[in-house]
Amino acid sequence: MRIDIRNARVVDPASGRDETTDLFLADGRIAAVGAAPDGFRPDRSLEAKGLVACPGLVDLSARLREPGFEYRATLESEMRAAVAGGVTSLACPPDTDPPLDEPGLVEMLKRKAGALRQARVYPLGALTLGLKGAKIAEMCELAEAGCVGFFQADAPLTDLNVLLQAMRYAATFGHAVWLRPQDPHLAHGGVAHEGEVATRLGLPPVPEVAETVALHAILELAASTGARVHLARLSTARGVALVAAAKARGVAVTCDVGVHHLHLCDRDAADFDANANLVPPLRDPSDRDALRRGLADGTIDAVCSDHTPIDEDAKQVPFGEAEPGATGLELLLPLVLKWGAELRLPLAATLSAVTSRPAAILGIDGGRLEAGAPADLCLFDPTRPWIVTPEALASQGNNTPFLGLELAGRAATTIVDGRVVYPA
Repeated sequence: MRIDIRNARVVDPASGRDETTDLFLADGRIAAVGAAPDGFRPDRSLEAKGLVACPGLVDLSARLREPGFEYRATLESEMRAAVAGGVTSLACPPDTDPPLDEPGLVEMLKRKAGALRQARVYPLGALTLGLKGAKIAEMCELAEAGCVGFFQADAPLTDLNVLLQAMRYAATFGHAVWLRPQDPHLAHGGVAHEGEVATRLGLPPVPEVAETVALHAILELAASTGARVHLARLSTARGVALVAAAKARGVAVTCDVGVHHLHLCDRDAADFDANANLVPPLRDPSDRDALRRGLADGTIDAVCSDHTPIDEDAKQVPFGEAEPGATGLELLLPLVLKWGAELRLPLAATLSAVTSRPAAILGIDGGRLEAGAPADLCLFDPTRPWIVTPEALASQGNNTPFLGLELAGRAATTIVDGRVVYPA
């Protein structure tokens, strides 16, 4: 399939390109930007005047709910949601049922996802067997099956000696270790940020030090072992400062933030809206503001959807009993655009947080628009308004604290491997 895209505002954060021009796609790759290659004859032409063409979004955390949680969502429904949101590549955490700790499970997931021919799926293998925190998983076998990193997800890892051995092993073979920094003892039973709101509502707290204590340990072990570490979902201002200091002294660490935490704080849970029950919890406005600044200055490397579709029954309960998490695949683009606009960032800098920078973390050949790159693109109107409603979402999960909010920007066309996958 050969496609030409005419008159788009081409924004490529990797190169800094931002100009109105044409794109030419052939055989799953970008054949040229600007002038057509000699002899190029398109099978399909797309008029993109008024639209931005950017690399397809790369999402560092999207739970697809298979295997094991198909009653909450299916692989098919969430892959539809991904391309509807302009996401062309995504990493999925290993906290399925059973966890992704065996090569056969990883191969099955990749095979099923590949058969749908929509977004590219990059599994994260379980760091420990069964995510039980007792014995490290067979990283090399899982990597051969297609895992791009090894993650404990939200399962506790209380034995630092296990973590030390995992980092040493990963460093030896060049694997990436992903960790969500939260001390399970300090956070035990908590559902909300330790502060005025949690106290007033009588909700069990998760103190700031649950993150910072864990970060101190992780960063020291990373410095000692030389392991490549990715920190998932920072939530505090002090956490941002600790990462900045670690990077300054040469620790090989990257980090991300969930898109909800760029806009919401613990005050948004003050009406007991269970859709605002997230992991990590929404924190103080000062923490939210530090996360926004940290992403803008590069201390935080990327923003992810932290997509977690949850069935309605698990949210229609009191806040403290609700399953934590929110849907996010289709909100990633407009919420990142909103963050960038509010900080008055150039569009290329805004989009880098969901394209070139997360692609570099995953180590994949994507997140860029240049000749020879994979033909994974998103075309969107940055000014198009839409209201977040369950009917407007392709995801089987409509659990989001942004229900009823008007946002600007939504994917008009998503292309993966040179094929138009959205609209279908």
